[in-house]
Amino acid sequence: MKLHPATAGAAEEAKDEDSIAEQAAQWIVQLTADDIDTRNAAQRGYDAWKQADPRHAAMAERLQDFIGRVQRIRGADGGKSNARPARAALDAVFALSGKAGQKRRAKRIIASMLVALCVAVPGWVATKAYSPRYLMADMHTATGKWETQVLEDGTRITLNSASAVNLHYDAGRRALELVQGEILVDVARDRARPFIVETAQGSIRALGTRFVVSREPDATVLSMLESRVEVRPAKRTASMAIGSMEAEEPVVVSAGQRVRMTAAGIGAIEQIDARSIADAWKFHQLVVQEQSLPDVLDALERHRPGAISYDRAALEGIRVSAVLPLDDTGRALQLLGSSFPMLRIRTLSPYLVRVDAPAQP
Repeated sequence: MKLHPATAGAAEEAKDEDSIAEQAAQWIVQLTADDIDTRNAAQRGYDAWKQADPRHAAMAERLQDFIGRVQRIRGADGGKSNARPARAALDAVFALSGKAGQKRRAKRIIASMLVALCVAVPGWVATKAYSPRYLMADMHTATGKWETQVLEDGTRITLNSASAVNLHYDAGRRALELVQGEILVDVARDRARPFIVETAQGSIRALGTRFVVSREPDATVLSMLESRVEVRPAKRTASMAIGSMEAEEPVVVSAGQRVRMTAAGIGAIEQIDARSIADAWKFHQLVVQEQSLPDVLDALERHRPGAISYDRAALEGIRVSAVLPLDDTGRALQLLGSSFPMLRIRTLSPYLVRVDAPAQP
């Protein structure tokens, strides 16, 4: 089969990026050699390699930033007696005893991991879905997968695609940190310990309830299915202990309501169909009503490996009302194409789909 020129070009570009990512990781490995002369020679070669092509320098910066983020996360959480196994492993890798050889070996371990990552999957796919905080979370799901677990107190939590949470249970509280993605929570009653969901935008204190919490890049969205919760924005919780009531009155959100929290605070309460949301979780569906096509594509992208590429401004005016299968995002895209004949949906590679609406002759 002969590839369309645009398809062939995109596939070749993805192949080039994978090759560059592998080269960058290999250079990082060489830079951690035990022999100083070898390291100096590698540094000269590495500098020349980065200067040879702007793409080389950009990829090197991405991989070095990945290592830096892992180190910073380890430092921010190090020293706690309840360190999680993945963090404990990183503690061993980054243990700084003052010996240069140990430091270099630690860097080589991480660099070798990067090489394996770059060879196994496109680097940009891994960066998108699997951040260090995701990888080190207490619970996480792969892209396109759901998982339900019953916690020690009887609370049932379902993680949507590519979601991650950390648990903080002790004698006085039950706290769950939503690192990324979306969760459905059925809270078990415990009069002695409140149940709290925390995100960067605020906290949600359950009052014996069932609800959905979703993390967006700069917001947290709460959808209530049963009972009530108390919601406080981050600016109100920063100076108080979790579970303390010594703060301004919280916003109470009841069944059939939704709120959005951002850095600016809690938005207006909206009415929702709680039953349709519960059914969507049960059957792994995306239910949308008069939603912009870019928002629908963003939701589908979270449930598939790789990316869906599009021009938001060009597609913003297309409104979608549909029920789409999240277990089969390829089928969901086909349904969108059937409903909107003006759309052109091209699968450029297993990791890249392009959606546009070319002008009609």
